[in-house]
Amino acid sequence: MKKILKHINLPKELRQLKPEDLPHLAKELREFIINIVATKEGHLGASLGVVELTIALHYVFNTPEDLLIWDVGHQAYGHKILTGRKAIFETNRQLNGISGFPKRSESDYDTFGVGHSSTSISAALGMAIASQLKGEDKHHVAIIGDASIASGMAFEGLNHAGVTDANLLVILNDNAIGIDPSVGALKQYLTNVKKGTEKQDNIFEALNFDYSGPIDGHDLPLLISELERLKSVKGPKFLHVITIKGKGLKQAEENQIKYHAPGKFDAKTGELHAKSGSSQQAPKYQDVFGETIVELALKNKKIIGITPAMPTGSSLKYMMEEIPERAFDVGIAEQHAVTLAAGMATQGMIPFCNIYSTFLQRAYDQVIHDVALQNLPVIFCLDRAGLVGEDGATHHGVFDLAYLNCIPNMVIFAPRDAIALRNIMYTAQQGIDFPIAIRYPRGRGHLLDWKLPFESIEIGKGICLKKGNRLAILSLGTMAKTAEDVIASIEPKDVIGHYDMQFVKPLDEDLLHQIFKHYEAIVTIEDGAIIGGFGSSIIAFANANNYSHKIHTLGIEDQFIEHGATDQLKQLQKLDTESIKKKVENLIFSLNNS
Repeated sequence: MKKILKHINLPKELRQLKPEDLPHLAKELREFIINIVATKEGHLGASLGVVELTIALHYVFNTPEDLLIWDVGHQAYGHKILTGRKAIFETNRQLNGISGFPKRSESDYDTFGVGHSSTSISAALGMAIASQLKGEDKHHVAIIGDASIASGMAFEGLNHAGVTDANLLVILNDNAIGIDPSVGALKQYLTNVKKGTEKQDNIFEALNFDYSGPIDGHDLPLLISELERLKSVKGPKFLHVITIKGKGLKQAEENQIKYHAPGKFDAKTGELHAKSGSSQQAPKYQDVFGETIVELALKNKKIIGITPAMPTGSSLKYMMEEIPERAFDVGIAEQHAVTLAAGMATQGMIPFCNIYSTFLQRAYDQVIHDVALQNLPVIFCLDRAGLVGEDGATHHGVFDLAYLNCIPNMVIFAPRDAIALRNIMYTAQQGIDFPIAIRYPRGRGHLLDWKLPFESIEIGKGICLKKGNRLAILSLGTMAKTAEDVIASIEPKDVIGHYDMQFVKPLDEDLLHQIFKHYEAIVTIEDGAIIGGFGSSIIAFANANNYSHKIHTLGIEDQFIEHGATDQLKQLQKLDTESIKKKVENLIFSLNNS
C-alpha cells in the first residue's frame, strides 16, 4: 500500500483524498504518533483515541476558516500533524519546539489556546456568536471529553448555547476516562445511554441541543456521513461519539492511565522502557503526601481526602484504596472541591484538599470567599508547585505564592524536603483554626531516609540552616537544596548564612530582625513569581522596619514560561545552581569592594 501521510501536510491535501483511502491514513497517523512519542515522550492515549475523528473533522470542515476547538488539548497531536507541523512534530514539548497543546501563536488551525479543561464550549460559543454578528457563515466545533464535560464551566457553556441559534457543534468524545477514570452521576448517565438502558429524557436535548449518537468514533465512513449531515442542521448541535483511549496500541488500550503519558516505550511492542537511575531513589513528593495522609488518617478519623480528578497524579489513590469512605475524587470540579472541603470543615472534619497548583487558580473565589473569609481550617496540598517542565505555560505552578499571599487568614508553607512535608501534615491535622496551603513540587526529593517519627512544626517559624557573617540567603521550599549546593561551592565558608524561612505567611519577623541586624546583604530564592511572592514580602518587611539592605530577589520573572525540561527552564530563569552561584559571588565581590 502506498504511503499517504508523507504527502499530507495540510488539510486541503487531506480533502483531496478518496474516502476509501482514509482508513489507511488513520493507520499511518497512529504509527507516526506512536513512533514519535515512544522516543520523545508526551501524551499518547488521548491522541490515539481520536485519530479517525481528527481526520473526519478536517476532511468534512473547511479548516481553518471553520473553527475547531479542542478541549484541554491532550488529544490534539493528530490535529497538529495534519495542520503543517508534521516535519517538526518531533520537537513537541521540547524547549523552543512546538507546544504539547493547541496554541494560537503557533498555527491558524489552533483557534484557541488550551491546557486546562472544560473551556472549549464557552470559547466556541463566543466564536459562533461573533461570527453571527459579523455576518459570517462558518462552522464552530468544540471537541470535549466525558471527564471535561462534567465540569461546571462546560455546563455553563451548554446552558447558554441552548438559548441561542449559534452555529455550534459540540462533539462529546466519550471514552469513560480523563487522566483517571471518569466519575460521578453524569458518567453513569452516559454509560446508560451507550447501553441503551437510559429511559430518562436526553439531558442534552433538554438543553435545546439537536442530539445525535452515540456513534462509533472509529468508523470513518459513519463519522464523515454524520458530520456532513450536521453541517446543514441549524443552531446548537451535539454529537455523541464513542472512542477507545489508546486505540491501536494494545498496552495503551489495556492500561489507559499509565499510557496517558507513558514516558519512553518500545514503539513496536508498546513495552515501557525501564527508568534509568539507582535502584534506591528518593520518593516523589506526591507519594510522600499519599503515604502520609493514609498513615495519619488511620489514626485520626476526622481526616478527609479530596481531589478534583487527580487521584493518581496526587497519590490520593492510596487513601482511596485503603479508606475509600473518607477519600473523594470529585471529578474535574476544582470550585466544588474547595467548597466541599469548606463544608466539611464547618462540621469538625479535617479536609486535605489536594489540587495541582495551576488548577487551584480555577477555584480562587472559593478559596477567598468560602474558606479564608470564614477562616475555616481547610488544608490545601498544592502539588506541582513551581516549574513543571514540558507541559508548559498552562501547567507551571508559579503563581500560587503570589495569589495566596494577599488573602487574609491564609497560612502558606513550603517544605524544603519530604520530612518537612510529613511534619506539616502531621501538625495541621492536630488542630488549626485557619486555612493553610502546603505547596511542593513535581518529582522526587533528595532524602532516602524520610519516614521518621512525626514532629510538630511551629507555625510562622523559620530555621537557620547555616550561620554566616556577611550575606544571608533566605530560601523557600525545595529551593533550599539548590541554595545548599551553591553555598558548598563558595569560599570562604563563613561568608554566607542560609535560612529556610518555611512560611511565606506569616513571616518569622523575629528571625528576620536577627538576620537584618547581622548581615549586610540579603538574597531571597523562590520557584514562584517574584511579583507578589516571597521576596516581595521580605522587601515589604524591610521597608516597614526601615532596613536599607540590598535585597536581591531570585524567582520567576514577569512572563509566562514556555515548555521545556525543568532543568532547562531553571537555567533560563537563572534559578539553577551555576546562575545563583555567579549572582552570589558577584554580590560578595561588591561587598568586599564597597
